Parts: sequence; structure tokens; C-alpha cells
Amino acid sequence: MNDALGSVQSALVIGGSSDIGVATARALAGRGCRRIVLAGRDLDAMRARLPSIHDAGAAETDVVPFDALDTDSHESFVEDVFGRHHDFDVVLVAFGVLGDQAKAESDGAAAVHVAMVNYVGAMSVMVAAAKALRRQGHGVLVVLSSVAGERARRSNFVYGSSKAGIDAFAQGLADSLVGTGARVMVVRPGFVKSKMTEGEEPAPLATTPEAVAEAIVGGLGSGATTVWVPSKMRWVMSALRHLPRPVFRRLPI
Repeated sequence: MNDALGSVQSALVIGGSSDIGVATARALAGRGCRRIVLAGRDLDAMRARLPSIHDAGAAETDVVPFDALDTDSHESFVEDVFGRHHDFDVVLVAFGVLGDQAKAESDGAAAVHVAMVNYVGAMSVMVAAAKALRRQGHGVLVVLSSVAGERARRSNFVYGSSKAGIDAFAQGLADSLVGTGARVMVVRPGFVKSKMTEGEEPAPLATTPEAVAEAIVGGLGSGATTVWVPSKMRWVMSALRHLPRPVFRRLPI
């Protein structure tokens, strides 16, 4: 449970080998988080990240297997990890795939894969995590969305639509948790220079995993419900969202 000053003491990072997930784990450890559990498919990759999380200040760490596509296992995964570690102040859902837009436009299976990971997989584990947080009576479910979900763009509408779906789901889930002691915080980064976007041309206002992590920690401290990274993306996307479609189509985005 959060300490007397409201600092996070325990965190479960689902997507524990992702750049943003690890950066957030380090940032939390540096602010006094004592127990951090990383969950994901690549156990060796997560174990390799543990020393840096310990060096940042975490006293207790663990790695556990998690597969976004194995939705039948998500409830038992959450029950097991909460059962063994008892309490989490923060559950961060930080996994996702960018996918190949060109391939997804002609290959339905490729498009479905993006949707299954980013939307169906995330929704499935969020339902289970929210139930656990509701039961313990406190905690924040942090969901990594994207500005790409604000308005589908020609260049990445498959990825963008999957993020739009999970963003909307997270907002509804947040409303359902009011009064339970648990809450949801949605994080909407712009282009993040990370493993997932390696080889892609950085977009304007591109950010880093470390900047996203700092924004998450700041949002947790302030009680924010939505966090934009960088913060000016809120105004950029507000303008783009209201552009007439004929104008929007002509933009090089």
C-alpha cells in the first residue's frame, strides 16, 4: 500500500521487457517503490533488466510469465501474482505491437494480430486486474494508450484503431471503479523512440521512454486521470481531431 506520503510501494508491470515498462519501473524505484514485478513473455530479457531496477532503489523484484494472446490464462495470472505478492499500488499495462500497416491492409491476419494484442489482450488482463484492485480497495491501473488513437490516420490506422479501442475501454472502466478506492490512469504518448519504433522516422514532438516514465510518475502523484506525453500533444491532437476530413486527408501524417 502507498506509504504515509502517498508514494507507490509496489508495482506490477505487464509488458515488463518493453522500454517504457522498464523505464517506469526504474522511475518508480527511484521514488521509493520497494517491490516491482515484471510480467511478459521473455523472462530472460526481463531478468536482464532487474539489476538496473535494483540499482534505482527497488528492494524486491520478480519476473513472471505473461502472454497477451493467451486470454484464457489472464484471470489466473492476475490471481496468482496478487496471491503471491498480496498487494499492488500500481498495475501498468505497457505491452503492445506497432504492426506493419502496409501488410495489415492486405492481410487480414496481420491486422487481427495487432487488434488481438493491443485491444483484446489488454482488455482481457485489465478486467482481471481491475477486479483485483477493486477487491483490495486501492490502487491505480495505468494503461498505455497513444495519441494515434485520437483520430485514425492513413499511415497507421490499424494500430491507431486498436489504441482507440483500448483507450475508450479504459475510460469506461475508470467510471465503473468510482467509489471502490481503485482508479484508472490513461497515458497517451506521441511517437516514442524505442525498440517498437526502431527504423521509423521520428514524428514531430517525439519523446523517449524515460520521459513517458517521468510523466507516469508525475500523474500518479497528482491523481491525474489522463496523461499526455509531451503535454502539448493534448492541444495538437485537439486541433487535429476537429479538422474537416477533406483537410485532414491532405496532411502528410
